Amino acid sequence: MGICDGRVVIVTGAGRGIGREHALEFARQGARVVVNDLGTGRGGDGRSGEPALAVVEEIRALGGQAVANSDDVADWDGAARLVKTAVSAYGRLDALVNNAGFVRDRMLVSMTERDWDDVIRVHLKGHFMPLRHAGAYWRQLAKSGTRADARVINTSSGAGLLGSVGQANYSAAKAGIAALTQVAAAELSRYGVTVNAIAPAARTRMTEDVFAGAMAAPESGFDTMHPANVAPLVVWLGSPASAHVTGRMFEVEGGTVALATGWRHGPRVEHGTRWSVTDVGEAVSALLESAPAPEPVYGTGR
Repeated sequence: MGICDGRVVIVTGAGRGIGREHALEFARQGARVVVNDLGTGRGGDGRSGEPALAVVEEIRALGGQAVANSDDVADWDGAARLVKTAVSAYGRLDALVNNAGFVRDRMLVSMTERDWDDVIRVHLKGHFMPLRHAGAYWRQLAKSGTRADARVINTSSGAGLLGSVGQANYSAAKAGIAALTQVAAAELSRYGVTVNAIAPAARTRMTEDVFAGAMAAPESGFDTMHPANVAPLVVWLGSPASAHVTGRMFEVEGGTVALATGWRHGPRVEHGTRWSVTDVGEAVSALLESAPAPEPVYGTGR
């Protein structure tokens, strides 16, 4: 028995890294898992069903239940098949974890159109497509008189919250996911669905250059950058216990969980009529003086 006993969960990008750890922990907590992975390289090249199948075998070795799916989550029909895989295999869908992605890092003036399009596609469109089809499934349940107790966990990033030098495409996609999470939480609540997001920091193929030196602390043996550190929060958010939490963004790294509050209405100046160019400049200066400085963009050294 576990916190997700009997639930059916889709995890995208579950063949390696953070997604693999999500899938394994969901299985340990009693969930039946659809392991989705396209099997691409770090930059989105190639395709293989082996990573997803390997994780399925790991789950079955633990005594759990899992099936593999290698559909493209950023493809309309592929995302629809992914949701149908869960329902066909296990008769239901209770949680969707959107995690799939890759990076094509370049400085803004060196980035190609394809670098931009491919990263936006896999991250942002690759979140929307499964979410759209899963949402339609839960809406149909509600129309038939069965209210879901369902969960969506999206994967944003600190880059999406604060920006990251050399990652304009990735940062823009992850910022879009943050906004998508808020909209989906508002729209899907009527069907019994909560939608939250995480901004994880862990050592994976996408971050291996950044966190290559971050290993276990010798005195404790705790590897703060291990991707398994992210899974407990995600599994809890995918469980019935999290029914009261929606529309939230959590930062998670090592043994730390934090709540990111995001954009909020700040200081304001009322003028009562249309601004002149001179007056509006003075008002902006006053607003900047009364507001906290923004958090630095990752990679700026500030």
